Amino acid sequence: MQTEIVGDYEIEYSGVHLPNCESWGAWLTVYGPSHNPMHRNPIFPGQRVSPESRFDDEQAAEQEAKKIAHALIEGRVKKN
Repeated sequence: MQTEIVGDYEIEYSGVHLPNCESWGAWLTVYGPSHNPMHRNPIFPGQRVSPESRFDDEQAAEQEAKKIAHALIEGRVKKN
């Protein structure tokens, strides 16, 4: 699982091997700002993203999850 900090947000993304096939899925969790440094505030709980897509390798799935995370954060920042 890859981790990246973008502003006040922490993203975790990975490629997950899908059962019963040779394909990979994109998995993403986004944590938002928290007043307590011992508590992570999941604003986008861990889940598969782009479920209609299957990827040939783990890296491609990770890149898709990362792209979606950045789009989510960008949209959230613009709203505030």
